[in-house]
Amino acid sequence: MNGVIIQFFHWYHEGNLWNEFVEKADYLKELGFTAVWFPPATKSSDKIEGRGYDIYDPYDLGEFDQKDGIPTRYGTKEEYLQAIEKAHEKGLYVYADIVLNHRIGGDEEEKITVHEVDGENRNEVISEAFEATAKTKFIFPGRKGKYSDFIWDHRCFSGIDTITKDQEEMKGIFKIHNQYGTDWNDAASHQFGNYDYLMGADIEYRNPYVVQEMKNWIRWYFETTKVDGIRLDALKHISSDFLKGWITYIKTEVKQDCYILGEYWKDKIEKITEFSEEMDHQLSLFDVPLHYQFFTASQKGADYDLSSILNDTILKNNPALSVSFVGNHDTQKMQALESAVQNWFRPIAYAIILLSENGYPCVFYPDLFGAEYTDVKDRVKKHIVMPKVEILPKLLEARKRFAYGTQVNYFDHPNCIALVRTGDENHSACAIVISNNGEGYKEINLGKEYAEAVFYDFLKQRIDTVVLDQNGKGTFKVNANSVSVWVKGQ
Repeated sequence: MNGVIIQFFHWYHEGNLWNEFVEKADYLKELGFTAVWFPPATKSSDKIEGRGYDIYDPYDLGEFDQKDGIPTRYGTKEEYLQAIEKAHEKGLYVYADIVLNHRIGGDEEEKITVHEVDGENRNEVISEAFEATAKTKFIFPGRKGKYSDFIWDHRCFSGIDTITKDQEEMKGIFKIHNQYGTDWNDAASHQFGNYDYLMGADIEYRNPYVVQEMKNWIRWYFETTKVDGIRLDALKHISSDFLKGWITYIKTEVKQDCYILGEYWKDKIEKITEFSEEMDHQLSLFDVPLHYQFFTASQKGADYDLSSILNDTILKNNPALSVSFVGNHDTQKMQALESAVQNWFRPIAYAIILLSENGYPCVFYPDLFGAEYTDVKDRVKKHIVMPKVEILPKLLEARKRFAYGTQVNYFDHPNCIALVRTGDENHSACAIVISNNGEGYKEINLGKEYAEAVFYDFLKQRIDTVVLDQNGKGTFKVNANSVSVWVKGQ
């Protein structure tokens, strides 16, 4: 099965997302999608600005009157469950976005002891320990103990970013003193000294009661929603010991066939490989290094060496674990990890991830449907238009119809490369030719079984045809800064 995921949201998505998916599910199925990744369905601390990543109550999927209303940004719990049911009717797997790192929007203040740390080195203490108050108690008054009576308090958190001292609010990174000491959790990443702390009230995974509650909750989530897998957010900030044990629990006691996809945002393959080994390769990972190859290639144009585009990527080094993508909600313009691949290169990038033999490609909503939004960055209001990738539906069709068999790479020129899929007993070979400069070509021998066969460009970027010689060899061309998918005529 040529599986492909649709990330069915972007950061500035407006309207009821769950109902929109129900309306578009038939179309997505027709395009060849096999799975949908939904954003966090959990109640945010802020209904207007929240996207689910500012998680308040993990048991509230749009069911309780909390944080200015019952629905989340994307709709109600009932609508969420209906969207999942619709996906399953269409044979699509559903992957739920799960936020493990923090809680935001505490209900009550507590007295706590903290010390402040340097934001650039969280191991460096920059104040004496002192007493303060902070909203570290979560009682979820709207839910009233339904599903779980667990109360989160300062013993459940390792750090906080907002405190009050002498009636004055202070912002920073404050380490909460608790029974587990005054050091941070052993986070997966040692960026900034220790990257355990990211935002909000940082969850303390050395607390066994917290660990048990997170096990109870994920069991409830699977039983309630019937999702097929989960996408785990911000893993470089999570205790590796907790994460490994929690994933093992899911796969042994909750859902053995659960698909787990992790966001471990590192651009170096060595760091990702180390993390994967630490997790016993139990989860797939977003191919962040490949995304940055695409981003750099789109910026450099003809100065980028296309023959190196797969170097030091998960797709090349450990393809079974690679979830390849061109962009997502974090990389789109105006976001913290902004690294939007330029428009001219996006068709090329999609051709690579959709037509390669390996990897599990993920398509970003705006690339299929387009997006338009306004936001403020650096005190400047900006209006952003993300045009859809016009040939993306054709590339998805090409994946369904032609992307079969072994892959043979012709990565022998800095500005023109090709990859060939050799086909199988039911599918003919195809040749994908790419240029990041002028018009290019590749001489390719498909074998004598293709003697005198006629090939045409399925994407209709070129109107000429290629007639192979008696040995099945021919010259396949591509337009400047373009991609062509050459397939056998009927």
